[in-house]
Amino acid sequence: MTIVIRPADPTDYEPLGDITARAYLNDGLLAFGDEDDWYLEELKNVAKRAAHAEVLVAVSGSDLLGGVTYVPDGGPLSEIARPGEAEIRMLAVSHEARGRGVGQALVQTCIDRASAAGNRTGVVLCTQPTMRSAHRIYERLGFTRAPERDLRPVPEAPEFTLLTYQLTL
Repeated sequence: MTIVIRPADPTDYEPLGDITARAYLNDGLLAFGDEDDWYLEELKNVAKRAAHAEVLVAVSGSDLLGGVTYVPDGGPLSEIARPGEAEIRMLAVSHEARGRGVGQALVQTCIDRASAAGNRTGVVLCTQPTMRSAHRIYERLGFTRAPERDLRPVPEAPEFTLLTYQLTL
């Protein structure tokens, strides 16, 4: 399978939103764990993300395999990036395309974009403790845990913790 990473276009927004929402819902990654979780609508709203960051998609032929939001310069979608850091958000791969290198290709493209910018000192991202496959991808690409930057973004669910990984460029 040949994987091509490219910027999302408006025709990708709805299917990528569905892939992202399904991935988070089916993998039990929502703080409140069901279809009423407010974050589900955020995951579906790719157009909103694309207005404030770069949304990249992975495709093979005409098949949309997954996507990621790359936040190069802070702004409303930045959760943890410090000045000079790019941030990776909302990485999702369709269930059918998992285990084929799609997630790694998307993360590598974000790293490449940050490196090419020349003024980036690193790349950061948050992940959940149960996302072990994703952790292996990040570690394989050189990310290390930064536990001092972990966060608990949902006051109503204090047990919901996001682990921080960082890569120094």
